[in-house]
Amino acid sequence: MTSYSTVENVYQGQFGTFTITEADRQGVKLYRGALALAALCFASGSILALIPEPSSWMLYGITMLYGGVWLSLGVALRLIHIYLRPLHLALQLFWAIGGVASIAIAIAYHQPLALVVYHHPLTIFGVGFTFAALTGIFFKEAFCFNRFETKLLTPLVPLLLLGHLGGILSLGLEQGLLVAWAILFLIFAGRKLVQPIPPDIGDKSVFDYLAQQRTQQP
Repeated sequence: MTSYSTVENVYQGQFGTFTITEADRQGVKLYRGALALAALCFASGSILALIPEPSSWMLYGITMLYGGVWLSLGVALRLIHIYLRPLHLALQLFWAIGGVASIAIAIAYHQPLALVVYHHPLTIFGVGFTFAALTGIFFKEAFCFNRFETKLLTPLVPLLLLGHLGGILSLGLEQGLLVAWAILFLIFAGRKLVQPIPPDIGDKSVFDYLAQQRTQQP
């Protein structure tokens, strides 16, 4: 278990001592800032989506805000600390697929992306990869920090997406789940901003050990 009692930033990890540098701290701050921006973009887009009969500029605004979520998520996935490298790479791959698919769908339909996804649920097979990556972050945070909001978000996101894909959710229930998602996402991002920094960095001795193991493999 990692000990975060420190003298001059020296910490005791599972495989030895390690030092948390200013660069490490800046990385965590950027990670949290990216999550906060993603949450704000998502909440803003959700508000526009809930307006009855939104105008075309609102619909295109949702697309732009989705782009903000996607870009912010990419920054967060670049900076997040995950011990399992294959999982980290998988989440980054999901993010990339979601972005490419979203652009392809928007070009193919010549309509605001939110409208396309609403009327053509099968497009979730493409756009949904973005939110699969986001769900991966929620799962990681729930596992590491036992936060109630991420425990709720981890099943809520696929429930809404798959429910819309299968056409099994009423409009009112979809709207309720979307509101819950936006609120819980904001709570999650807000709590991250005030969380102590060292736990978000994790045990650097584990990362060093895993890196050594990879270099020693034939």
